Amino acid sequence: MSPERTASLAHFAFMPLPNFTMIAFTNAIEVLRMANYLSGQPLYRWSVISPEGGTVTSSSGIGFDTGPAECAGQPDIVFVCGGIDVQHVTSAAHLNALRRFARMGVALGSLCTGTYALAKSGLLAGYACAIHWENMSALKEEFPSTRFLKELFVIDRDRVTCTGGVAPLDMMLHLITPRVGTARVTQIAEQFVVEHIRDTSAQQRMPLVARLGSANKSLFEVISLMESNIEEPLSREELARLANMSQRQLQRLFHEHLGMTPTHYYLTLRLRRARELLLQTDMSIMQITMACGFQSACHFSKSYRDAFGIAPTGERRKRVAPMAGVDAPLRHLPALPAHA
Repeated sequence: MSPERTASLAHFAFMPLPNFTMIAFTNAIEVLRMANYLSGQPLYRWSVISPEGGTVTSSSGIGFDTGPAECAGQPDIVFVCGGIDVQHVTSAAHLNALRRFARMGVALGSLCTGTYALAKSGLLAGYACAIHWENMSALKEEFPSTRFLKELFVIDRDRVTCTGGVAPLDMMLHLITPRVGTARVTQIAEQFVVEHIRDTSAQQRMPLVARLGSANKSLFEVISLMESNIEEPLSREELARLANMSQRQLQRLFHEHLGMTPTHYYLTLRLRRARELLLQTDMSIMQITMACGFQSACHFSKSYRDAFGIAPTGERRKRVAPMAGVDAPLRHLPALPAHA
């Protein structure tokens, strides 16, 4: 998006999907509210819309009144706001509304898992985008023509996509800077007790980083290699060589910090990826077997059952219940970083 177009943004529309996450939604709107408050003038206005209008309920059970999308006129940008169970709550009406805005030349964006709706509508083909790390691997498989990046938010021409949590606050501060200036953005950040505003180069942090601290760079390097080589797993020898350490050092590193061998960790990572694909995509079990680096469906099924206490076919059937089993406790798997 050009600086001129970014500076012209004044009317923001937000399209929350059922079960949307409020933290992402409210962080985005609060930036606009505070910009108006500090400037003493209505620089920005916003609409909350849905295909037919009416109440849309968030994942916390709090409902928001929305107006019909067709009555929103022509906003400067429309953000679709996602949350849990996004594959099931995104309807044909949502996709049609987004396509209509696209035909009007409206810039489109997303918060949290709302990126799924844009991709499903075909409006992210050929674009780079951001989405919450928890959904990244499944969407990479489902939408191969879209580039899913690790950044907190991505601006690619007339698409503005953002991860969840508090990241929309950083994104919105970035978007309003060309119009209100850096001094005003700093004031807004101070009002929200934000010490550091993250820019487009900031990436989502692995949960493991938060748990172990950023000093374990060698460990994160090996984990990154594992995550980048799921379909064709690297051998222990290759991991050690690429990380510039001995195999003995590699073993000791994982034992000291994670209490397991690199081989066990790698298998656990691949099984978690397989579970995401089973629950979030329509890929066949054989396709998932290959995508997660297993040599045979028999080996995959046995490993999966040992880890989760259920066969892959049984796991697939659980998709009939929204988000069934996604956050269920695992039998033998330790907590791992999801996607960096």
